[in-house]
Amino acid sequence: MKSDVDKMLNKHQQLTHSVEVKVTSHTQRDTGDWIQHTIMIENCNAPFKFNRTKAYQSLKGAKVNLTYYPALEKIAGFDIEIMKVVRIKRS
Repeated sequence: MKSDVDKMLNKHQQLTHSVEVKVTSHTQRDTGDWIQHTIMIENCNAPFKFNRTKAYQSLKGAKVNLTYYPALEKIAGFDIEIMKVVRIKRS
């Protein structure tokens, strides 16, 4: 039986799944009705972003499983590569 992650990866070719990556930084910002979470992972320079309805405990130092895809975000006139997180779970 295929897992939910396997089904998502088969359906959406641009998705990437990483297992047991270590979070080095986790910030949470209030953006109206949502909380924007930004994490950095070990050995990667791109920020991983996702929105949730409430704040969570810090993921700093935790190992997580991530499903994400690359995207561009314009900041101060520059295109910055970010990773949009579709699914995150502690491992």
